[in-house]
Amino acid sequence: MSGITTSGEKKLKLFSGRAHPELAKEVAAALGTELVPTKAFEFANGEIYVRFLESARGADCFVMQSHTAPINQWIMEQLIMIDALKRASARSITAILPFYGYARQDKKHLGREPISARLVADLLAQAGADRIMAVDLHTAQIQGFFAGPVDHLFALPLLADYLGEKVDRSKLTIVSPDAGRVKVADQWCDRLDAPLAIIHKRRDMSQANTILSAEVVGDVKGRVCVLVDDMIDTAGTICAAADALFDAGAADVIVAATHGVLSGPAADRLKNSRVSEFVFTNTLPCPADLQMDKVTTLSIAPSIAAAIREVFEEGSVTSLFEGVH
Repeated sequence: MSGITTSGEKKLKLFSGRAHPELAKEVAAALGTELVPTKAFEFANGEIYVRFLESARGADCFVMQSHTAPINQWIMEQLIMIDALKRASARSITAILPFYGYARQDKKHLGREPISARLVADLLAQAGADRIMAVDLHTAQIQGFFAGPVDHLFALPLLADYLGEKVDRSKLTIVSPDAGRVKVADQWCDRLDAPLAIIHKRRDMSQANTILSAEVVGDVKGRVCVLVDDMIDTAGTICAAADALFDAGAADVIVAATHGVLSGPAADRLKNSRVSEFVFTNTLPCPADLQMDKVTTLSIAPSIAAAIREVFEEGSVTSLFEGVH
């Protein structure tokens, strides 16, 4: 019999960048392991240096980095971490992106625009990532930008189950903030047995985070409306959608979104909004000025840990999210 058989066992190692170490520690705890010790700092000119303080040779390595602000710094750090692991003879490298930076730039709206979401996928592949794991991509087509396997995780079960236990379901209406979110809103409706309404928005394509008008399609009078979206950035469009629901007679509005980007004027808008509760997951760190009573943060760590375990044990990530697509 030819060949050599080793007695070694598979090794899982979890690494984290500096963007959101709290989430990485939660994931490590859920897996029953610890993060690999890492030395990372910037040189005087801003260049990033990374070195792992344990061997990664022959290990299945999972590199977590959520692309929060300053987004370009943390993307670059993750690329450098992946490169270091490739050169350290890792058996496999999975890039975990709880929030995928540049995901909104997934297609061209106007001439001479980039498709930056594809560029990020190319950079990850070139750095040495064999696989990508991400939570609630802005659009499913981003999975096709990467040549290797992409595990698309969903926060819908976590968010929907939380609100389903909190709100009287007989008074509940799920609201899609635009036509692009109707499919996801439909899944919420199926899970919570609730009717659907839609906000028809006209956007100003020449200016980001700006809408010209919002009109409610569907009956929301006297209902508790749950606005569902993948991310809230400056909160301008979601607060305008909430105002449109209140103007149409809604009794209450709750906003549920996977990613709380929450940049610029978001804090003031959330504080001054008539929305009773904003529910996010912790794919991104919550800014200190947004830790208020009306903001609830749910942990996505158990879902990420379960997906890591399925990948490591060559199981099925899809089975964790049956009925969600």
